[in-house]
Formats: sequence, C-alpha cells, structure tokens
Amino acid sequence: MAKELEVKVPDIGSYDGVPVIDLLVKVGDRVEKEASLVTLESDKATMDVPAPEAGIVKSIKLKVGDKVSQGDAVLVLELADDAKAEAPAKEAAKPAKTEQPAPKKEEPKAETKAPEKAAPAKTAAPSKLSVTIPDVGNYDHIPVIEVFVKDGDVVEKDAPLLTLESDKATMDVPAPEAGTVSGLKIKVGDKVSKGDAVCTLETQGGTAEAPAESKAAPAKASSEAPAPASSAPEPAPASPLPGPSATTDTIPYASPGLRKFARELGVNLARVSGSGPRGRITRDDVQSFVKRALQSPTPAAPGSSTAGASSIPPIPAVDFSQFGPIETKPLARIRKLSAAHLHRAWLNIPHVTQTDEADITELEAFRKSQSEELSAAGGGKLTLLPFIMKAVAKAIQAYPEFASSLSPDGESLLFKKYLHIGFAADTPNGLVVPVVRDVDQKGIVQLAQETGELAKKARDGKLKGEEMRGGCFSISSLGGIGGSHFTPIVNAPEVGILGVSKSSIKPVWDGKAFQPRLLLPLSLSYDHRVIDGAYAARFIVLLGKLLADLRRLAL
Repeated sequence: MAKELEVKVPDIGSYDGVPVIDLLVKVGDRVEKEASLVTLESDKATMDVPAPEAGIVKSIKLKVGDKVSQGDAVLVLELADDAKAEAPAKEAAKPAKTEQPAPKKEEPKAETKAPEKAAPAKTAAPSKLSVTIPDVGNYDHIPVIEVFVKDGDVVEKDAPLLTLESDKATMDVPAPEAGTVSGLKIKVGDKVSKGDAVCTLETQGGTAEAPAESKAAPAKASSEAPAPASSAPEPAPASPLPGPSATTDTIPYASPGLRKFARELGVNLARVSGSGPRGRITRDDVQSFVKRALQSPTPAAPGSSTAGASSIPPIPAVDFSQFGPIETKPLARIRKLSAAHLHRAWLNIPHVTQTDEADITELEAFRKSQSEELSAAGGGKLTLLPFIMKAVAKAIQAYPEFASSLSPDGESLLFKKYLHIGFAADTPNGLVVPVVRDVDQKGIVQLAQETGELAKKARDGKLKGEEMRGGCFSISSLGGIGGSHFTPIVNAPEVGILGVSKSSIKPVWDGKAFQPRLLLPLSLSYDHRVIDGAYAARFIVLLGKLLADLRRLAL
C-alpha cells in the first residue's frame, strides 16, 4: 500500500515568515525526486523547496502569499514504493542543508575581514575596499548568471553587483559601501566560491570600521532593498532587442526554477512581462512569450542594427474594404503550418537555383509501355515520379552532400547513411510532403506503389506524422500542371530540393539536323552554405544523364 510523506519547509536560516511566491505543482501532479515544489523569497534570496522523494502530490497545505517558517507543512506526497517510505522521512530535512542557500550568511561573513585589510585610517580621503564573495553556505563553484556593473560605475550601498545561482537558489552580492567600481574580476559564466575577489570599490571618506559594520546591514535591514533585486536576467545569448539597464528597478523578478526553464528555452526574461504578485514572472508568462514569438516575428525598429537580420519590418496593415467588397476565409491548418515553415526556411537559407533540361524521350516511351502492362495486370499506374526519385537517389550517392544537413552551430555537416526522399503532394487543404524510405533499395514499381498510396493518404487527410519526417531531399513536381522553371524553397533542415516542370517537345541539334526531343525542365534549389555552384552543376548534369539513359541506373 502506498504511503504518504509530509514535506516541510527546510532550514532557511534565521528567517521567519518568508513569503511563498510560486506554487510549481498542483494536486495530482507526479514529481521526481529533487523537483521544485514551491518557491520562497526573502529580501535577499529566492529559494525552491525540493521534493525529498518521487511521488504524486496528494494535497497542498499552502498557497501563494502565505508566509512560512522552518518546519511548516508544504504538501503531502503519496509514495509508490513502500521501501522508500522511511527514507524520505529521515531525509526531509536533508535538502535544508544541501539545497538551501543560507541567506543569513550571504552578506555578513565573507566580507567582514576585507574592510580590515583594505580600509585606511580614519580620514576623509578616498579609500579602496576589496569586495569578495560572501559565505554562501555549503556551496562551491556557483555560476555567475549576471553582472550588473562595469569598471567606472558608481554604485550605492547595498546595490547588487552580481547574481549567483545554484540549482535551488538565486542570491545577489551587494555593494558593502557606496563607491566607484574598479578592477572587476568577474564575468557571466564564471564559477565562484566564498572569498573569491569580485572588484574594488573606491569609496569617499571611508574608514576602517564603516565597511565592516555594513556587512551585516543587508541581512538585518533588508527592507531597504527593493524586492525585485533578488532576481536577475538569465545568461541567455544577446537578444535582438536592446537589453535592460543594470538597475534594480529593471531586474526581472523570477524564481530559480523559472530561470532555469527560461534558459532551456532561450528566453531572455528581461523581455517577459510578469503577471504574478509585484510583477513576478510565472511559467505561464514564459510560455505565452514563446508562443507569441513563434507566431509572429518581432519587427525591428527602422534604422536599428537588427533590421534585415532575424527581424524584418512588417508589411503595413491595409483596410481593403475601403476599396470595395471583401470576403475573409481562415487559412487551413496545414497551409498555416506550411507557411510558417517555408517562411523560416526562406529567411534562414541562402537559396540558389540551378536550372537544366533532361532529354526523357526514351524514358517516356519506356514508361508508357510499362504503365500499360502494369495497368493490364492490375499493378496500378506508373508515373514519371518513381523514375526521377530513383535517378535522384543515384545522383546523391555520387554527391552525398545533397543528403546532408548543417549542424545547428553551423560548424559541421551531418551526413545521413540512409536515402529517404520526400515529394510534394498537392491536397485540398494545402501542400504536404510525404517521405518514401530507402529509395536506393527499392525498384521502380515498388516506388510507384508507395508514392501512389502516400499521395492518396495525403489527399484524404490521413497521413501520419512519421510519414512526413526523416527526409534527406525533396522533389516538387508541377509536371501535371504546366510551366517551365521555378524556384522551389529548400525544405529545411534539408539542403536541396528538385523542382520538376512540364516536359515539352523541342528541336535539338544532333550534329546533322534538328530532331524533336522531349525535354524535362529541372530546377535545383540548394543551401549555398553547404553546396557550391560547381557541385550543384555536376549534380544536375549527372541527373540529366541518368534520366536520358535508364541503363545508367544499373551501373
């Protein structure tokens, strides 16, 4: 029978009546061991209360806004394994020692000795004060997630200089005195421990005793500092929009667990508006921000350094009804998804399109004769697409970069040891791209059957997700409609796509006379970061030879 464990507030130092600023779980949630349950916040530190064991949340004993102290009940966990029932009870207090940030020691201890070394005699002359990392409990090598100052900045007493973040707590290192920052030794990403040097403060009229006394001030008189000063923006890559200034009234207000969640998504919390108490950023705020960012690109300000980069100026909205009657129809879901994907591909990939014509006179004669035989035998219709797919697979074997993908960091190519080829299928709801697996290992008739079945599924809206994933290369055929050449958009993360237009009879000089030949227009678009022009030209020339003489496919 499952047993229950009451989770209590661990040792949080000398603090009592610490506000609950976030509930990270609800009744019925399944949580893993060490997962964050609630977030507490004192004036100088934000800390999460972790789950001592894995289990299911049966009841919650507090709510946002409640004030708690050590030993207060947080929630009840239902444990699935009886063998672990006693262990959580004994370890319930353990996270207090291993996880809590010991906020009461955060400012006082590490710096009480520094003023004795750096402070001059009791004179009004400027003095230099060494600032070091204070006592942060049992933690070592804590990452620096934000640095608020630079050399030459003037700071007030207790103003945050930098922010540290362990797995369960975020804490600021405050200025022990007002002064000018010099000799800054810390940068974002550094890992620090108690006593590590931060910077030097040049103070006015400093005395030997004053800095030492100021060390205890943040812990005892913490009400002087604004509450949001306990949090800081995450160390995300530089945002395309201007970042916030390093002042306490612009520091994003969020819990450690929320900061970690935002960093995993690449979200700059400085750009997220908080809907929680006192403007605190919640998980819903971050998720809503990501949704909005994916649905609509953020426009760059005219003349800004980002215009023309990842953001582009929006097209102005126009009220077309002023010119005459209009009708509004919502886009089909598939069309909306395709539009977003193609837009990303077009903006991110430097496209080049190489065109050519393949002589398919003999191929078309062979296809028609075999199609009649297959139809008579009940084998279905034989179209040109399977022949093109087989020829593309053969050409990719000779030029394998066309089946590669660029790594996310742009530093390497990922070569695929399989040959799955997608083909664009036109449906009433929009364009979809089914993928045929292992094209190089299948015959023409088998490819014809599979493409026919997938095309029917696409028209009927019955394609499965896995039937549209894993392609190495794509083919977009408009031969049944018409036109000559066009520029197909590369289906990222692929690096190449072949456009096929309507074949036509043209006179071709054979050295003695013009002969009527059936020519198939080909349009090869490719990612110029991966494929250069000469490589693409060789690929399309080989493709033309393979289509002109089917015997080459057997070589």
